[in-house]
Amino acid sequence: MPSLLLPECTRYVEPPTTNEDLDFVNLSIIDLAKARNRASRDEVVAQLRDALRTQGFIYAINHGYTKSQRDRMFDIANVSFSDVSAEEKQIYVANIEKVGYYQGYKPRQYWKVGTDTDVRDQIEQYAINKNVHRRPHPQSLRPFLPEIDDFVKHNHFNIVHPLLRLIALSLELPEDTLVNKHRFEGIGESCFRTLKYFRRSPEDEEKSNGVWLKGHTDIGSLSVLWSQPVTALQILSAEGKWQWVRHIDNAVVVNTGDMLNFLTGGFIKPTIHRVVQPPEDQRAYDRLGLFYFSMPEDAVVLKPLSGSPVLEKAGAQSEFQEGEAPTVEAWRISRTITYGRTQLKKADGNIETEIVQGAVVKHYN
Repeated sequence: MPSLLLPECTRYVEPPTTNEDLDFVNLSIIDLAKARNRASRDEVVAQLRDALRTQGFIYAINHGYTKSQRDRMFDIANVSFSDVSAEEKQIYVANIEKVGYYQGYKPRQYWKVGTDTDVRDQIEQYAINKNVHRRPHPQSLRPFLPEIDDFVKHNHFNIVHPLLRLIALSLELPEDTLVNKHRFEGIGESCFRTLKYFRRSPEDEEKSNGVWLKGHTDIGSLSVLWSQPVTALQILSAEGKWQWVRHIDNAVVVNTGDMLNFLTGGFIKPTIHRVVQPPEDQRAYDRLGLFYFSMPEDAVVLKPLSGSPVLEKAGAQSEFQEGEAPTVEAWRISRTITYGRTQLKKADGNIETEIVQGAVVKHYN
């Protein structure tokens, strides 16, 4: 931590884990300590490659943050919701539809939960660019900026970069191939984000079939979720079945997004996931989330990486027409502006679609 004399904040008390018998998905656990060891790294490379090709979600452990450091960050995350007045939050609301990024507050009831219902989300979030000093923040958060900065850099350098190196090696590319597209000093919108899912009325739960955030893929390359006990995250299996993600204390849950899919020509698929009403024994609690969403630098063109024997053998191809692959900035802005706001087109079953930058984006209702 940046200082031994840390500013005080209210302790966030975690809810208890669920005791219900749920259909939990069996995710691979990537040991980042083994990835740092040359003797065991090849084993981890193969494990990660298989996990991302089949499920797209993993747990990462031995990431270098202690349980107490992680708990402290949840305390700080809660400050942005509990210690900032509604009036001050309005000053820092992100103009999402105009600028195409989430820096600042996204208020509740901003997104549509489904096409055939008037229910809107009950998710409040506050996002901070990887350069935490890029814009001002609410007064109560300012004393914690050194710790947030340390946390952001830890996620970027000690979780995202090691995983990107392993992915590059799994593609038989130089290990810094993807890292060089995710430089911390580069211009881009990788960000620290806190989210709070507030409980909804029984009427809204019935109208939306208990879905809080419908099935989707993430915009960026890798999304890092610090595991927390309120069970609500589900992933869609290859068999078309929604399965729950289990809480593992002080682990991080990592999933792949659109941009990694484009950079690998479809070899690494973006993971389909959603958030639903928690099991009955956890419905008295709000759900606090702590995230780091990583994206390549804005100027990176989202076309398949060249020189990979693995991608060539797999027949990896761009989803875009020749010469029309968008930059990271163009994709990010287009996806962010439209997400949860536009009218979607119904496709097969419960799938809805929209066209973004010439690519078909699917939503799972």
